[in-house]
Amino acid sequence: MNTFLALSRKEMNQMTKEYKVVWLPIVYILLGLTQPIMMYFLPAILQSMGGVEGIIIDPTMAKPGGEEVLASTLNSQFDQLGIIILAIATMGIIQGEKANGMMAFILTRPVSISSYLNSKLLTHYVLAVLCITLGYAISFGYTTYLFTSVPITRALIALAFYCIWLLFVITFVAMISTFFNSSPFIALISIGVLFICRFCAGLHPFLDVMNPASNSLYATTILMTGDVETWYGFNIVVTLLLVLFMMAIMHHFIAKKKF
Repeated sequence: MNTFLALSRKEMNQMTKEYKVVWLPIVYILLGLTQPIMMYFLPAILQSMGGVEGIIIDPTMAKPGGEEVLASTLNSQFDQLGIIILAIATMGIIQGEKANGMMAFILTRPVSISSYLNSKLLTHYVLAVLCITLGYAISFGYTTYLFTSVPITRALIALAFYCIWLLFVITFVAMISTFFNSSPFIALISIGVLFICRFCAGLHPFLDVMNPASNSLYATTILMTGDVETWYGFNIVVTLLLVLFMMAIMHHFIAKKKF
């Protein structure tokens, strides 16, 4: 336990030195701000551009509800730019210490691989959850101010489902970072696979149970309808099992010194 805490403190210090604890929250706050403001002012912007061929503004068009705007923050801003930024911020989670020899040095000490991996995953996951929560809270506030209010319970349940998807994202990027040594390649593979998962969410009920990205889809559905279906729980269990499986693969890979 002491080893785990010491490694977690080291990880936090490293993220502070890299200013990750500063720029990452700012980026997610800006992403959270963008969606409600853009949706609020978009008709006026298009109207002011007047004469843009092919674009017709219907003056009777109803303003979207707060639930729709907040849901679009999750599936447009966080699931697209947010995933790209998170993958880039996390791509060196294991690869960086493999490259400079720090991982080999740490593991020659009385440190278990589990403590090493858990400290990495937990600190990066906590930072990601804090950043998403900050951006989401800002988006929630502006959505309530500019559109209609969203029930707080519904918003919190949706955030909890989104954080399950986030746990898969962090663990997957860490696993790819364990396998490969090229940072751009790690980012490319991670973003590609995560985007495929997200695009496949909602295609088929069976795939949805097996697809971790369905948690993000469920989050937007909960925001829009307020309904939490019973099968959502199966997807959470499958996602957590996949996370444990990926951690076991990383543990085996490092134990066999295949890096």
